[in-house]
Amino acid sequence: MSGIVVGFAGMTHLGINSAVATAAHGFSVVGYDEDAALVERLSRHAMPISEPGLDDLVTAHADRLAFTGDVRRLASCDVIYISADVPTNDAGESDLVPIRALIDRVRAALRHDAVLVILCQVPPGFTRAVTAIAPDRLIYQVETLIFGRAVERALNPERFIVGCADPNEALPTRYREILDAFGCPILPMRYESAELAKISINFCLVASITVANVLAELSESIGADWTEIVPALKLDRRIGEHSYLTPGLGLAGGNLERDLRTVLDLAAATGTDVGVVHAWIANSRHRRDWCWRVLRHRVLGELRNPRIAILGLAYKEDTHSVKISPALALLARLQGIDVRAHDPAVPAAVVPDVVRCADPLACAEDADALVIATPWPEYRELPIADLARVMAGRVVLDPYRLLDPNEASEAGFEYHTLGMPPRAPAKPRPLRC
Repeated sequence: MSGIVVGFAGMTHLGINSAVATAAHGFSVVGYDEDAALVERLSRHAMPISEPGLDDLVTAHADRLAFTGDVRRLASCDVIYISADVPTNDAGESDLVPIRALIDRVRAALRHDAVLVILCQVPPGFTRAVTAIAPDRLIYQVETLIFGRAVERALNPERFIVGCADPNEALPTRYREILDAFGCPILPMRYESAELAKISINFCLVASITVANVLAELSESIGADWTEIVPALKLDRRIGEHSYLTPGLGLAGGNLERDLRTVLDLAAATGTDVGVVHAWIANSRHRRDWCWRVLRHRVLGELRNPRIAILGLAYKEDTHSVKISPALALLARLQGIDVRAHDPAVPAAVVPDVVRCADPLACAEDADALVIATPWPEYRELPIADLARVMAGRVVLDPYRLLDPNEASEAGFEYHTLGMPPRAPAKPRPLRC
């Protein structure tokens, strides 16, 4: 076990996963947050976030984890990470005021020989503007957590991207020892390069997502099947097996949108042409409303008082986050419609005006249309015959293709998914009385 003590200031999604992963690599960890109720909950090892494997990891390494609401306890730490999530609005604009305030609180407790690492995402220029801490003790480290895979990413990072005042100088010894414990490449660079590296990564993701969405939509119209094309792209070395080529309901979650917003703001100040960014944003909003367009055309325009079942409210599987969720955008369009919803992780308080159901089949009962808005694994296991038995209608919207199109068609459903034309029912199925 290392004698180094590592602090994490800000027990948000980023801070919790990073702190627990660091403890798992043998370091004593102090997690600080000014929210007393949150600290009390964390001290009981009752995690306030949903991530696969997190609870087990906390239990396994509880002896190296301590949580506090007293910032002075960070004085025992050799390295302190600023690990609060940066709040953003629906336009992707970041609010950096809480981060600056947190840095000021932590700085008061920082030992003269301790290193401060800004782990949360900030725009280019932010770190160098923190002048109250000596440059040789101030680091910016890029975080690349993914909601639903945060434990895996925190435990086994692909690489560390490290922003320094001078990348030609050696990293602080105790900070370097922490990085070395993870056994991955370390890429030092100047502050601004590291800050822009995070944005660059997300831009490549946005480009892949947008390519998949545009060409999948074209596939729907011309009789192609996008899933037949994807393997050819995965085998192209210029694109690769790990590319984001699964079509979806636009960008969601807030992190990618934040980087698009940051670049738009920087471009406005520098005169850079970012027409492609505006096009990405427009395409994302267009694709987000795919479910609404199908429902309006195939259900809402034909039935007087339809019931719609929505499976999934989170913006993606394996998370409770609904930040810029396509499902919530759809619910906003369905005001006044009889809507039932189910989600295994999102609390009912998030959508107080929607009838919540205990399980997916109960949600689908008597529905005229079913929308699988979040690709939770349990929805993939839904028996299509059971859906046919309980539903009143025959329209299924399954954008992520969790169900088998042929089985759905054989069961009498009109099946809609991203990336291929609608599948008509193999034979008409009479509506239930």
